[in-house]
Parts: sequence; structure tokens; C-alpha cells
Amino acid sequence: MTDVPVRPPAQLQLETAATVYRTVREGWSGPLHVGVDLGTATCVIAVIDSSGLPVWIDSRSTAAVRDGVVVDYWGARDATASLKSAAEAALGVELARAATAFPPGVDASDSRACRFVLEAAGFEDVLLLDEVSAANGALGIVDGVVVDVGGGSTGVGVFRDGALVALDDKPGGGHHLDLMLAGALDIPLEEAERLKRTHAGDYLGILRPGLERVAESIRALTVGAEELEVHLAGGALMIDGADRIIGSYLDRPVLSYPHALYITPLGIARHAS
Repeated sequence: MTDVPVRPPAQLQLETAATVYRTVREGWSGPLHVGVDLGTATCVIAVIDSSGLPVWIDSRSTAAVRDGVVVDYWGARDATASLKSAAEAALGVELARAATAFPPGVDASDSRACRFVLEAAGFEDVLLLDEVSAANGALGIVDGVVVDVGGGSTGVGVFRDGALVALDDKPGGGHHLDLMLAGALDIPLEEAERLKRTHAGDYLGILRPGLERVAESIRALTVGAEELEVHLAGGALMIDGADRIIGSYLDRPVLSYPHALYITPLGIARHAS
């Protein structure tokens, strides 16, 4: 295995990720590290180099995974294989090793299916870890709460002195926000997902109960750690105002990040060493 890459500031990683989407970053060097995030709505590949900065980011829309469980094995395999092939063509190298992640509440047999997907897609050496630990691989939180909100669940990890001391998840995530918006506006689920990503600020009144459900999950899973800041990861909560609503509900500092959908894939890649 190769050395663990440097961890630049999270903001720099995320800003760079946004600029290298389907575009190779010039001047990369050293061994490459590959992370594949098998999300509910989108499968994302992140490739970083020894500097810890992304070299290549790409994604495919897919419904092959639901709440961290592979429900369409071949669909997940095909999406991953397509991402691997495109990355190799762009970078001019073979990518043999990768890591992927699963929500904390997924059992061992279901989490192993994520590894099997990557192996079927052509990766020979696959590391498996939980999504909260993966997200903190990019954020580098020493003392704080890291929350990874996926399509169907909210994973919460408590970090003290850099160590993960508590990890769990609860139902409720981005898909539930889509359902609320679709029902309230009487629109298809796909249109609700698009509006949530592009105009969520216009619908905070509708989305607030779902965001407060996420906040309640955070509260319930961080009893005894109320003094720690909360850090939000995952594309499901890239909603203007979500951090304020959750922070108000919890009465504690809540931090969000631009381009937060890249946090977990970048953190996964960091562990693929």
C-alpha cells in the first residue's frame, strides 16, 4: 500500500474538486488514491494525489443503491465501471486500488456488497469503511460531530482528540426531503430533487420539518457531546439555510461547506492507500 496523502484544508479540497469535475488537474504527482461513493441518487468517483488534492472527479446518476444497500448490483457495477474507465482514459493510468463506504447502520453482509460492486467493476484491491469516518478523512475534525446525510439515513460520528468515540445512524435523509417537496407541490420526485438542489431556499417552509428531523437525529445521537460543533457533509443538505435551521433546533454551532457532496468521496479516496 502507498503512503497516506497530505490533508489540505477542507475548503481547498472542495474548491479544487469543483474545478476538476471531468477535468484533469494539471501538475499532479505521486501515487493516486481512488474513492467511489455509491450514493442513493449519484455514484461519484474521486481521485486524489499525494498532495491530498483532487485530480479527477466524475459522477453517474444511478438508483442502484438505497440507504447504503445495493438494490441493483449490475446497475451499480456498470456505473462504477464507467467511472473507472473514464478516469483511466483521462489520466492515462490504470486504477487498480480503491475504497468505498457504507452508512453506519448497514450490516456486514450488505456492506460487503459495496466491495463486490467495485471488484466486479475491475478494481483489484478494495478497502471498505463507514461514511462518517470517510467524511472526516477530508474534514480532519479533531473534536466535533461529523454528520453524513445520505439519501435515506443520517450518520453521526462523535470525534474527540481525533478518535471516533461514537457512531450510529437514524432513518431520514435527502430522499425524504424530496418526498416532502414532491407531495407539497404535486410534482414528480425527479423534479423535486432538482428543485431541492437548485432552489431549496424558496421552499424552506416545506423542507423545515424534514431538516428538523435530521436535527433531532443529531441530538439523539450526541447526548453527552452537546458542547461540540456539528459539521454537515453530503449532498443531501446542500440547501441554503439548512445549517441555520439545524443549528437553531439544536441550539449549538452547525457548520456547512460549499460543494459538500464531494466531502465523502474525497475522504474515501484518502483512505485508499
